[in-house]
Amino acid sequence: MYGVVTRNEAEVTWVEFDRGFYEVKDVTGRSAEPLAEAVNMVSCFGDNAAADAEPTLVPVDDEGNRATRAQPYFDWAYICPSRTQYRDGLLEIIDDCVAANDDVRLDDVGFPRAEYCRCDVCRESFEASEFDEWDEWRADIITEFVEQAVDRIPGTTYFTLYPDPYPGHLHERAGLDFSALEPHVDEFVVPLYDTAYGTTYWLETIAKGFESALETPFSIELYAVDVDVDALINAATVANEYAENVYFGYDASNARAALRRMDADERSGKQFGEPK
Repeated sequence: MYGVVTRNEAEVTWVEFDRGFYEVKDVTGRSAEPLAEAVNMVSCFGDNAAADAEPTLVPVDDEGNRATRAQPYFDWAYICPSRTQYRDGLLEIIDDCVAANDDVRLDDVGFPRAEYCRCDVCRESFEASEFDEWDEWRADIITEFVEQAVDRIPGTTYFTLYPDPYPGHLHERAGLDFSALEPHVDEFVVPLYDTAYGTTYWLETIAKGFESALETPFSIELYAVDVDVDALINAATVANEYAENVYFGYDASNARAALRRMDADERSGKQFGEPK
């Protein structure tokens, strides 16, 4: 099955795609009305607008460095997952999504990096908790939020994973405990983005890692913007060997061209009846 991830309403119903993911809230903080025809997608703790409007919500490390685009390796700003008022707002957005479509994709769920967050709210919450280990407390915070969200999703719950299948890495980095999350998630989605896909051995390696790490089905999301169609087809072919589904991100026209080419190649390879 092939699908598209888009911010453009019309593209979710293009016939070439079996499934459309529509960004209702993205990492910029931009919001849109949920669609009945799409799996509505919510960026949970990535939110530039909220971080700009309420700087006290941004996670900090031991040295007071804020998890924003001003820091190395951060492409967007984060909100601390401990903040209950912000989380309540996310749950309201999820309620709006399921009013339009029973299926929802949870995106950008977790702490930004292993050293976050050390804000006063997190420190006080940890001290008051039953946990002795900081990492275990962080994972419990994320799992609790996911449970609350999934309780509101009557259909399929999709969940985006950072593309690192090495054992323990996502637990340490983001507070994601696979054993705790898998009972609540119907399908994980792993974005494996490249701007060219000139080689695909790394894609196969990461996909195989998630195949080993997860019992729950997972799909792979490929980057489609300005990628050569033949290279995109090659990447999709590799991804399809391991993933339940393959999704294309943010260039529906290019993705459609790739799928049409794949369909044409498949048809040309079929023979019906005796050759003349």
